[in-house]
Amino acid sequence: MLQTVWVSSPGRWALREPACHRGGKHTSWKCRFVRTIIQRPCPRHDTKRPGRARMLKKIHICLCFFFISGILYEISLLSGCFSYVPMSKHFLTPEQVLNLGKSIIFLETTERLEPPPLVSCSVESAARIYQDRPIILFMKGLTNETALDMSSSYAAFSLLSSMKNVFIFPLQMETVFQETPLLQWYNQVVPEQEKNWVHVSSDASRLALIWKYGGIYMDTDVISIRPIPEESFLAAQKSRFSSNGIFGFPAHHKFIWDCMENFVLKYNGNIWGNQGPFLMTRMLKTICNLTDFKGTEDHSCQNISFLNPQRFYPIPYPAWGRYYQVWDKSPSFNHSYALHLWNFMNHNRKAVVAGSNTLAEKLYKAYCPTTYEDLIQNAKLRDFTQPEDVA
Repeated sequence: MLQTVWVSSPGRWALREPACHRGGKHTSWKCRFVRTIIQRPCPRHDTKRPGRARMLKKIHICLCFFFISGILYEISLLSGCFSYVPMSKHFLTPEQVLNLGKSIIFLETTERLEPPPLVSCSVESAARIYQDRPIILFMKGLTNETALDMSSSYAAFSLLSSMKNVFIFPLQMETVFQETPLLQWYNQVVPEQEKNWVHVSSDASRLALIWKYGGIYMDTDVISIRPIPEESFLAAQKSRFSSNGIFGFPAHHKFIWDCMENFVLKYNGNIWGNQGPFLMTRMLKTICNLTDFKGTEDHSCQNISFLNPQRFYPIPYPAWGRYYQVWDKSPSFNHSYALHLWNFMNHNRKAVVAGSNTLAEKLYKAYCPTTYEDLIQNAKLRDFTQPEDVA
């Protein structure tokens, strides 16, 4: 089988050098451009054999076809047409996917391997809202040897991996922090001595990934309901206070670099949020004169949009339990792009239950219907079919 075009990474292509075989000996020839292939074909070794001429003609046609395919692939990357990927997504590396640009990034910095329903709903809803963008879930508990295929024993893995624009990769922090101010901090910190390590390591990883590759970061308890129209933005949790649960910037944005430097300079892992929302807020205050929001307007400063709390936090954290209550009339969320369900506050582990008619259940049905059907409605059926005792 002759294969002449290969993709080593987005933005690069090459032609392999086939060989003409005659009498057990290989004669190499190079045809690097279509112009050369068409105008200066490889010499025929025996013009009296029409079969050899036909074979060379077929090779030339194949080379032209693969060359054009490579050009179309380049155009698809430049135009953002993510729907065309010329190889199985399971063979793509994190760098190849991230280099496609405009990724939606989620992080799981615990060791758990089975994404719970809320994580699955967050990823699925993003995959549905942003169908032309890669949706990436990085998980610390994974290794390169972990199989993420349709036969996975984890229901959420099977569900998420079946979505064409969802990718699940191991989170390798040392690699993520390379060429950033965070690498020195990471090499010196002792995770076992950090009481907030799960949160601190997530705060650091999201900064490094967005700085390197650009895109949007979202917490795994954020349900997307419509596209975010901004490229460089922070999300106001309340007036004059920024969240870091969702934000977006192009690659190599100075604000994110400054945040990483301040992360290291002002590091205090004992204070929850010091490297997260407090970091974003103090860095924003250094460049902007923050004022209270009035109505549903957004603020802007130095080409950074500071989005109204209604965009992601229409239900503030003191009232987080309302997502798990039954409403007489469900809110429309007409001014929101996504909804943060405050899972950090959910110490009693309230969950979506089929038939409960809560606001959260309605959100699942509307924005992550596959998660709702597979992980919520069918939960009792799966529990029923499990062995009673596997001790």
